[in-house]
Amino acid sequence: MGFDSNRLGRIGDWMQSYVDRNRFAGCSVLVAQAGREVYFNAVGQRDIETGEPFARDTIARIYSMTKPITSVAIMMLAERGLFHLDAPVSDFIPAFAKMECLIPGATSIDQTEPCPTPTLHHLLTHTSGLSYPFNPGVLAKAMDEHDILFRADQGSLAEMTDRVAALPLAFQPGSRWEYSVSIDVLGRVVEVVSGKTLEQFFVDEILGPLGMNETRFSVPQGAQDRFAALYTPLAGSAYALNDATPSEPTLRCVDRPEKSPFLKAEMHSGGGGLVGTIDDYLKFTEMLRTGGAGLLSPKTLDFMMRNHLPGDIASMGPASFAEQPMEGMGFGLGGAVVMNPGRVRVPSSVGDFSWGGMASTFFWVDPVLDLSVVFFTQLAPSSSYPARPQLKALIHGAMT
Repeated sequence: MGFDSNRLGRIGDWMQSYVDRNRFAGCSVLVAQAGREVYFNAVGQRDIETGEPFARDTIARIYSMTKPITSVAIMMLAERGLFHLDAPVSDFIPAFAKMECLIPGATSIDQTEPCPTPTLHHLLTHTSGLSYPFNPGVLAKAMDEHDILFRADQGSLAEMTDRVAALPLAFQPGSRWEYSVSIDVLGRVVEVVSGKTLEQFFVDEILGPLGMNETRFSVPQGAQDRFAALYTPLAGSAYALNDATPSEPTLRCVDRPEKSPFLKAEMHSGGGGLVGTIDDYLKFTEMLRTGGAGLLSPKTLDFMMRNHLPGDIASMGPASFAEQPMEGMGFGLGGAVVMNPGRVRVPSSVGDFSWGGMASTFFWVDPVLDLSVVFFTQLAPSSSYPARPQLKALIHGAMT
């Protein structure tokens, strides 16, 4: 399969080193090439308190790895001629009809000017002007104060989306890149257009057809005993990136499996709400790698996995948190795209399509080497350790 077995063994040593140093409670890696499994390993524990192992069937929070799935849902509807990507989001969510954005250099949330309504394409590419409460900036601070995060216990998607629309944008749509709740808003668009809840659309159109039967917004019935605990190395909130301070111990549990809101999620967060298994997610990445599996046209997938920005992410002046490097990295619809591996400074192929989640999960699809790789763990925030570039280096280093 083009891999050196001894070098593949380094991956297990690396994984174990993260557990031994109390960086991760446990983790798993699954690698496939040309549709055939090349490597799987799991180490450590999914729950330190109970001592249960981090196994292949562990249910994990995938957070922002939900975003590519929601983006696929949007493109499935676009393929049916139900809208075009330059349509303003107000066509589907009227609360976005009259938008304001912060003026350049604004220091308070009321310093605004009129601006166009973001389009679906702006939302798909994180150039909409929306933000996240853990980003720096005036809008992010307001979102934090209003507790706008689309958490599993935060009520209905429709209501939260309207609350987002009531705040100004951080900038004129299309002028900058900023990681945001844009894909959550698109999840609401899926509901409006399809007439189904986001989860029902996912189950009927994506998760069901792909056999992803343990990926849902709530932990599936009968799988609660396989649901992992969530840990953080921070002293405060795992999402308080603007004032993050280290904690002792380095693995502090912030979401117990038996008490988690993911046991019965109220919110269907298209930007970060799904839980599932590593094998389930590989089915999704394989759909991307092989050209749609009948869900999407290969031409549509090719369109999604191209860079949709004028240059790399760094050229668009981001000040936000991001799951990936920004230099040499473009952004497609639902994920990042490697434009220049040298600028990314991580062994990669041009065209690698990837994204990660706040609990340090990660995937990438390499169209040149025919690879699908999925990494699972449960540590928030994902910026805690450089596990992602290290894993890419290990896998590229194992190829002959």
